[in-house]
Amino acid sequence: MTTDRGAGLQKALFSAAAAILAPLLLFGLAGCSDAPGETAADRAPPNPLLYEIASADGTVEGWMLGTIHALPDDTEWRTPAITQATETADLLVVEIAALDDGKRVAGTFTELSTTPGQLPLDQRLPGDLAAPLTDLLERGEIDRTRFAAVETWAAAITLAQVDATGDPANGVDRALIREFAGRPVRELEGAQAQLAIFDRLPEAQQRTMLAAVVRGSEAARKDPARLQRAWLAGDAATIEQSTREGFLADPALRAALLTDRNRHWAAALTPLLQEGPRPLIAVGTAHLVGPDGLAALLEAQGYRIRRLP
Repeated sequence: MTTDRGAGLQKALFSAAAAILAPLLLFGLAGCSDAPGETAADRAPPNPLLYEIASADGTVEGWMLGTIHALPDDTEWRTPAITQATETADLLVVEIAALDDGKRVAGTFTELSTTPGQLPLDQRLPGDLAAPLTDLLERGEIDRTRFAAVETWAAAITLAQVDATGDPANGVDRALIREFAGRPVRELEGAQAQLAIFDRLPEAQQRTMLAAVVRGSEAARKDPARLQRAWLAGDAATIEQSTREGFLADPALRAALLTDRNRHWAAALTPLLQEGPRPLIAVGTAHLVGPDGLAALLEAQGYRIRRLP
């Protein structure tokens, strides 16, 4: 039994590293199954968030696509506008370019997340979460003692994977990276830098994150397809609401994991958009929406941002 559960943790750790959390757990770990009773015929045509970026005089400077980092097999998400932007863009900009190098990403995850002598998980959580934690560990077939050297942020990420559906191999960012073979692909962060953001969180914030994952696990299981449906439909309101839920309801975590990164990315994208080659910027959808999202930040710099149907 110990061997099986140890294997369960290793699988969960690798899945967490493979999904790499580019969307802050919002769209990499969101459930991706159909709603109860829903069939393919019930779903509206896909319409993920895609924006045209133009200068003040109307010259198109690039495009911006909100991605999701895990999908079920055979999910249809491309639209004519996405296909045209993909074929027209001169280069691709993603959060992490080496997503297909699973061994390297997993190694980075393990290096940053491992520190011997960690407290037992139940001692890193409020007492009222003991039962939900036990249920979550049992569903993942994970022995809690296996977290003895796993830092709290990584434990949160790993446990969030237990109920996640969809396959990171089907992620939109991975598909685009493959489609841009032969054209430049640039990254905004990279695996090391992105995971280091979590690793630098104070322990109190890491525990807030862990508690939110455990506390929200049962609610997420009731409608695992909520965020996937919102992504496919391009439902910006639901997507923005999701950036204010769970651990992102904590102002310090929201700043560190979302809004600060958005501002940093906007500053990095401005000189790129001023160059000749036109980029397709493909990042987690949660980063695009709301007053602190990339669309609003680039618009504030004088760009014309238009959603494409």
